[in-house]
Amino acid sequence: MSTSKKIIAVIGATGNQGGSVVRALQASGQFHVRALTRNPGKHRELGDEVVEADLSRPETLRAAFEGAYGVFAVTNFWETGTDEWAQGMAAVNAAKAAGVEHFIWSTLPNVEKISGGAFDVPHFTHKARVDELVRQAGLAHHTFVVAPFFYQNLNGMLAAQLQPDGSAAWTLPIDPTVKAIHAGDITELGAVVAGAFSNPAAAGNGQVLPLVGDLLSLDDIVNTLKRQGHKVAFNQVPASVFSTFFDGAAELAQMFAYFEKHTYLGSNHDRQIKLANEIAGKPATDFAKWARTSFSMPAAAKPT
Repeated sequence: MSTSKKIIAVIGATGNQGGSVVRALQASGQFHVRALTRNPGKHRELGDEVVEADLSRPETLRAAFEGAYGVFAVTNFWETGTDEWAQGMAAVNAAKAAGVEHFIWSTLPNVEKISGGAFDVPHFTHKARVDELVRQAGLAHHTFVVAPFFYQNLNGMLAAQLQPDGSAAWTLPIDPTVKAIHAGDITELGAVVAGAFSNPAAAGNGQVLPLVGDLLSLDDIVNTLKRQGHKVAFNQVPASVFSTFFDGAAELAQMFAYFEKHTYLGSNHDRQIKLANEIAGKPATDFAKWARTSFSMPAAAKPT
C-alpha cells in the first residue's frame, strides 16, 4: 500500500489500550494507522487499513509489520492461554525482521523485583520481563508506556456491589487510608503513545511514560463519589477472605497487598509522569473530573 505518511501498526486495536491508540493516531493526522486484529473482517472500520495479526501465531506478524515505521504492542494476560513472554518475544522479533524503527511496549511494574519476591502478581511481572527484550532489540527507537489502574475498573471488573439499602460498597483487602493506586482514564493512553511516535527524540530512547491522572486511596475514591452525590462505602477484608471470593481473586489480593506496601508504580515516578503528560500534550484527567461524567452506580437487580 502506498502512503506518504508513516505507518503505525497497532496490536490489540479492538481493546481498551489499542483502541485508544488507534483513535489518538487518527486524530493526530500524522500517521497511517494499520489496525491489527485476529478478525479483520469484523472490524473494517478500525483504521486506515485493517490487517490480520495474532501474537500467538508469530508467522502472522512479519507481514502485519511490513513497511511500518512504528509498532504499538500490548498483551492480554487475562485471555485464556496467553503467554506474555512468548508473545512479547514474537512481537519484538517480528519488528526487528520487518525493519520497524520505533517500538512502543505497554508494560507494568515488575512486582517480583520491586517487592523482593514478597508478592506474586503475574499480570504485572510477566509484562515487565519483556522490557529487557525490547531494550536489547537494537531498534532505532523504543518506548515503554505504563497503563494505570483504569478508572473504568470501578464500573467494570471491580465495580462496587449493590447493597440492600440501594447503596454500593467495595469490599477489598487494602488499607483505605493509604494513597497507593496510580490511576487514570485508559482512553487517554493513546495520546501518550501518539505523542511518543511524533517525538522520538524526546520519548523514543527507552523512556518510561506512565499514564497517571491521580494517586488515590480507597478513601479518596469513596469521599470523592460521596461529594458528587453517590451513596458508596468501603469495607476492608483480610486477603485470605477476599481470595475465596472468585476465580482469580487470590492474585488480586496479592496485587492490593503490593499496592499497599509499594504503590502501583512501585516508587516515586513523578518525573516520568510529568514527561508522559508533556509528550501527550495535556495533563491526564483527575479522578473527580472523570467521575462527574463517567462513574456509574451498579444497577438495581431487575424484579423477577
